[in-house]
Amino acid sequence: MGVAAQPEPYPRRYAHVAGVAVHLPEESLTTAEPATHDSGTRIHRGVMEQASGVEWRHVAASGQTAAGLAAAAARTLLEQTGHVPPVIELIIYAGVSGDAVEPATAHMVAAELGASCPVFDVRNACNGVLNAIELADTLIAAGRYRTVLIVGGEVATPATRRQVESGADFATAGPSCAVSESGTAMLLEASAVPGVLGHRFCAGSAHWDAAVLPVTRSASASYQVVDPAGLVVGVQELDRSVLRAPLDERGLDWDDMAAICVHQASLPSLHTFCEAAGIPLGKVTIAEHGDLVASTIPAQLHQAVQSGRVQRGDLVALVGVANGVSAGTVLLRW
Repeated sequence: MGVAAQPEPYPRRYAHVAGVAVHLPEESLTTAEPATHDSGTRIHRGVMEQASGVEWRHVAASGQTAAGLAAAAARTLLEQTGHVPPVIELIIYAGVSGDAVEPATAHMVAAELGASCPVFDVRNACNGVLNAIELADTLIAAGRYRTVLIVGGEVATPATRRQVESGADFATAGPSCAVSESGTAMLLEASAVPGVLGHRFCAGSAHWDAAVLPVTRSASASYQVVDPAGLVVGVQELDRSVLRAPLDERGLDWDDMAAICVHQASLPSLHTFCEAAGIPLGKVTIAEHGDLVASTIPAQLHQAVQSGRVQRGDLVALVGVANGVSAGTVLLRW
């Protein structure tokens, strides 16, 4: 029996980011005020704003899902770029939040969009989107796909612990109280001109237990627990030279960037991280929506583009640091 001929792969191409979009839930709360739906909260007014520097949080409405938020952002993006779902050849869901252990949340997003392409999830805490860009770039460069849609939805409030009994409790629960909910989407396309110029990552997995959101059926243990000191040590021990590597390989410096998007859990931690990594704060895009988890960096990129800070042809660095711990940089020419 003869072997069926295999289709020829697409010619090798570069990847570029065709667009980015954000969907924010309508309901918002100031970080200074306790959430009204969290009865009995013991985190007093103003404490989280002072500790985090975060002013606003968006809260998903009852019934809004991570897939729904991601699909809303994707619809906006596809409309802006003039694409329709049949053109999309691969969907990667890269959010921390998911709507089921299985199937992949990407299936739910694809169903909402009416897409019938291959899909899968990528999860690496707040670095999921950067890893998805690395994957999409590699797959496009290899000729496997021509259009890759990266989406994420974050419904993080259920993982927030608000009833704390002591200062020690606040230290472990506090970081999760600045989270904000959102949907984001990025579209990568094959191009004759490089758009994704490089990416490098590192990990310090010995510190995985410094911040954990467990898989459990116990409501009393379903919130995120953070060891701030352990997390700081883990980040400090990372090879920070990796963050500059995509720039160094092209003879570039941070000052050559039109904008630098850095994962923002809180303003104090952002400032500390940038100082240690030598990233100039004047180049950093500051989002006002709280910790958007894995959506933070695409939301910052969207803000920089919408404000006119980033124009087509400009250089942009996406710098991630995430629980686990891991860090990395993706270098783009917008």
